[in-house]
Amino acid sequence: MSSEPAKHKLSLDRFDRAILKALQLDGRMPNSALAERVNLSESACLRRVRGLEESGLIEGYVALINQEKAGYPVNVFINITLDRQDQTDLHAFEEAVRKIPEVMECYLMTGDFDYLVRVVVADTADFERLHSKYLTRLPGVARVHSSFALRPVQKSRELPIK
Repeated sequence: MSSEPAKHKLSLDRFDRAILKALQLDGRMPNSALAERVNLSESACLRRVRGLEESGLIEGYVALINQEKAGYPVNVFINITLDRQDQTDLHAFEEAVRKIPEVMECYLMTGDFDYLVRVVVADTADFERLHSKYLTRLPGVARVHSSFALRPVQKSRELPIK
């Protein structure tokens, strides 16, 4: 859990929400097209986008890469339990896991295990390499439980904007 104070939700009006929804679908949309879509002048639209960026609500813009075509068709979800959960152990684990390129997401959890990790791999042999070379060697790891995803049922990159 983050030691940073909780950030309050920004107050968004209908134009901000429309801008965010449109940019989630196409982050490369020219300002002129965005302004037309949300019914604002180009200058007003650009001011709002810059404000959303400066507030940190828009963190950046990325290209979405096709995971399968990039050679990583397999998702593996891994439950990791540490020997101990003191801050030193958590920090050491988190620093080490950030250095593994195949780790797409890692969450500190409540419940039966300490971390939930999603990795991408080419196949089971690639996972075996990752497991033996990295995962079991992470600091403080007591147990590693892996589940292979068969196929995605729902995968969204769009946050619900209210």
